[in-house]
Amino acid sequence: MKIAIDHYIILSTILFCIGVLGVLIRRNAIILLMCIELMLNSVNLLLTAFSTYYGDASGQLFVFFIMVVAAAEVAVGLAILVMIYRNTKSIDINFLKNLKG
Repeated sequence: MKIAIDHYIILSTILFCIGVLGVLIRRNAIILLMCIELMLNSVNLLLTAFSTYYGDASGQLFVFFIMVVAAAEVAVGLAILVMIYRNTKSIDINFLKNLKG
């Protein structure tokens, strides 16, 4: 039985758009990281759905690499956020504009 790929495409598109809107609208650095993770997970869902639909495992291999990149992004991003918070006592992105020059 083949899966209904249309539903997965719609769900993945909605999740990706929510992530993009979160990145564009919100100024909290932790929420920005969560929105980036949401976008990566929507791509993972789409790759897994296409991989299952076409019957090959190449999409699932890409999902594994995206998960590794996402884990590294979270580790490095949270470490940077902790250091920023220790120095400035804020995680607001607009406050970081003062670090230029």
